[in-house]
Amino acid sequence: MFKNILKGLQAYSGGFALISKLKLWRYFAIPILISIIVFLVIISAAYGWSDNLGEWIANAWVWEWGKSAFTTIGTIIGGLVIIVIGLILFKHIIMALSAPFMSPVSEKIEAYITKSETVTSRNTTFMSQLWRGIKINGRNLIMELVLTIPILLLKFIPIVNIFSTVLLFMVQAYYAGFGNLDYTLERHFSYRDSIAFVKKHRGLSIGNGIGFLLLLLIPIVGVILVLPLSVTAASVSTVKTLNPEHKELQS
Repeated sequence: MFKNILKGLQAYSGGFALISKLKLWRYFAIPILISIIVFLVIISAAYGWSDNLGEWIANAWVWEWGKSAFTTIGTIIGGLVIIVIGLILFKHIIMALSAPFMSPVSEKIEAYITKSETVTSRNTTFMSQLWRGIKINGRNLIMELVLTIPILLLKFIPIVNIFSTVLLFMVQAYYAGFGNLDYTLERHFSYRDSIAFVKKHRGLSIGNGIGFLLLLLIPIVGVILVLPLSVTAASVSTVKTLNPEHKELQS
């Protein structure tokens, strides 16, 4: 799996050049706008709810001794919960709504790598691509929340909370990469077969997702570039996995 994680990360190299060479920037205009709007809405909500959640957690401590310390911890954990859930919602919303715009990008990258003018694909429309994106990301959202909530509870346990942070990051990365890989997979596989493919190539999904999350750490610019670069990287790595004979990208 470690090899596939590196493969997913390495696919980010040359992303800018490939987007420019294939003149793909125009396809990202609406998805970038969607990213900015969703990001601003989630940040506004997080700002308004973080204090309330922190106070609610602090009220769980009914004793006077240690009240101040638990209140501080509760506020920190409340803020972390808001950030994590906000990030989960952000990535699944933008990936679901951007699906019809990202599919052509993935298709052009596949045609370029395989040196084919036409790409063999399933018959899909704008609405079917949108529904596929909503279905995949809706499923992933539920799965991610089911895994994330118990991991967040581990934050209350000293020492263990260090490992839970790494685990939380990996879960976030896996589902971020999952959504990006599906822009290519939707042309080749059914809904269930795509899930099976990603499970078989977990490392590929995690590697792409790590790049996705690291891009979001870049203030402002990250929100703008996260979809163009992560989708391009996911398309490259997925196409090469589907077509192992094309190991090297054309120069």
